[in-house]
Amino acid sequence: MKSQQLTPENIPDNNHNASRIKQWATDDRPREKLIQKGPNALSDAELLAILIQNGTREKSAVDLAREILGLAGNRLHKLARLNFNDLQRVKGVGPAKAITLLAALELGRRRRSERVEEMESLRDSSAIAAILMPIMQDLTHEIFYVLYLNRAHKIIHQEMVSMGGVESTIVDVRIIMKNALSHLASALCIAHNHPSGNLQPSMADRKLTEKVRQAAQLLDIRLLDHIIIGHQSYFSFSDSGLL
Repeated sequence: MKSQQLTPENIPDNNHNASRIKQWATDDRPREKLIQKGPNALSDAELLAILIQNGTREKSAVDLAREILGLAGNRLHKLARLNFNDLQRVKGVGPAKAITLLAALELGRRRRSERVEEMESLRDSSAIAAILMPIMQDLTHEIFYVLYLNRAHKIIHQEMVSMGGVESTIVDVRIIMKNALSHLASALCIAHNHPSGNLQPSMADRKLTEKVRQAAQLLDIRLLDHIIIGHQSYFSFSDSGLL
């Protein structure tokens, strides 16, 4: 009996093969769909599937992508908070896939933060928050960040001066002032994030703000604002009359 050569057309439609993206209609394949219709036509799961590249014997890349999104409650801002170990909780996502996804998410953050170089003078809290949100909103630990400004309130330097745990970070005001003098700053903005999402300033936040304000004033440097970054919003000490 002559054996039949297997081709994509005559492979049996079992569970394994039915889940493979290569056997889908061309219009339903994420890569082809992107080429034909553009990236805006793809769902979040389809975009993730392109990064994942391939699935497993039981699941397609899109199936894996949907499970990953499920870990984040199908919210992209929560997806950006997942770490290396979180992503590998999905069966079929190993170190290589997790690294690819983390790299893509980080590129997205950096792309948003590149606006810093193009920004005009920082005149209000919304302009400051637009710079800081991409840097801080997805972090699961607290950091303290400083923007050093010239007389026109344009950024001449920015840096993280402290990193802490989930609830707090320790800040040395002397380091902030030293760096402000080093960069000949005329003004500065300080900021930290609340990983919990609660934007209300603590008593420690208020005391630190006043401490920085007084130290800056002695050096003829103006503290423009202290911004607390949450998941998708922010709190401004200046807007709230606390500065």
